[in-house]
Amino acid sequence: MTNSSFSKDPCDAALIQTIPHVAISVRDTALFDDARMLLMRVFLEWTHDNIVLNECKEGITNKLVMCVNKTKGVTVLIRAYGKNTDFIIDRNAELLNMIGLARIGMCPPVYARFNNGLVYGFIPGTVAKPHEMGNDLWAPLIARSLAKWSQISLPGSHAPQLFPTLRRWLRDIPKSYKDPKANSTFQAYFSTDKLAAELSELESILTKLSSPVVFAHNDLLSGNIVMSEANDKVFFIDYEYGMYNHRAFDIANHFNEYAGFECDYSRYPTKDAQLKWFKIYLDELGQDSSHDALETLYNEVSVFQLASHFYWGIWALIQASISDIDFDYMEYAKMRFDEYYKNKSRLLD
Repeated sequence: MTNSSFSKDPCDAALIQTIPHVAISVRDTALFDDARMLLMRVFLEWTHDNIVLNECKEGITNKLVMCVNKTKGVTVLIRAYGKNTDFIIDRNAELLNMIGLARIGMCPPVYARFNNGLVYGFIPGTVAKPHEMGNDLWAPLIARSLAKWSQISLPGSHAPQLFPTLRRWLRDIPKSYKDPKANSTFQAYFSTDKLAAELSELESILTKLSSPVVFAHNDLLSGNIVMSEANDKVFFIDYEYGMYNHRAFDIANHFNEYAGFECDYSRYPTKDAQLKWFKIYLDELGQDSSHDALETLYNEVSVFQLASHFYWGIWALIQASISDIDFDYMEYAKMRFDEYYKNKSRLLD
């Protein structure tokens, strides 16, 4: 599981215990009823009548409920974890990340844990759309914000977790799928032995690039980027894939997300747009942003886009076997690997 080393430290366990736990499960079949009961246990002054709930349906991993106390004008979020997602995500590591990020003002506070999720703060603003992320308003703000993330230092190991995570995920891919359509696609297009060999080759190639290791968000799709109400900064939300990783992965993954879930990779930024983005990022870090430095980062990111496709392709193969969310994960896996092999041929041959 991602960042699994965090959860074995007794100090980490003690830190997790500082977040109150409420012995309630929020069920899909009683989402709002359970959410109200949970809120009244976490916030004792809240009552049934002053709570307004709305389900946020953009995500494809968890159930998310926006909760407004209309009397107090306070908004919080309830996130109920997707079915069996602990196969993919180390929830203790996620919580430790959130606690650490909240302490340095990089994410909202965590108010409570419950049996299958978290209650935490809400960031007001406008959520990005895939086609907006590369425009002249959003792109510079995202570059500056990611530069700030690249300077974060959290407790624990700072070793990059990309390839250990992918090797763990590979072991969780089933040999077959219950859904006949998904199984047919898997048997026709995928081989776990071939994927393992591909991963070893990819690791060898990317390690040679010596991309700096930073604390990375790793999931900067449009739905996880929020513009402030003053339109002068952006915030990153949803930290479940956060871990130490190569900077080029975080950037390349973000550029890949310009495509959206429909995988329209014609939106991937041009070289000129990338170089402009890189200069803003490096300048914010106070690092060399000369022509040579920009070209170096461009080369890093170009090859690391392969790792992004591989990462989410493997993720989708696991989700296709465990998730009950209405999304065609197997088709998504196929689209990501189609793009992986197309770009591999273009970049490495």
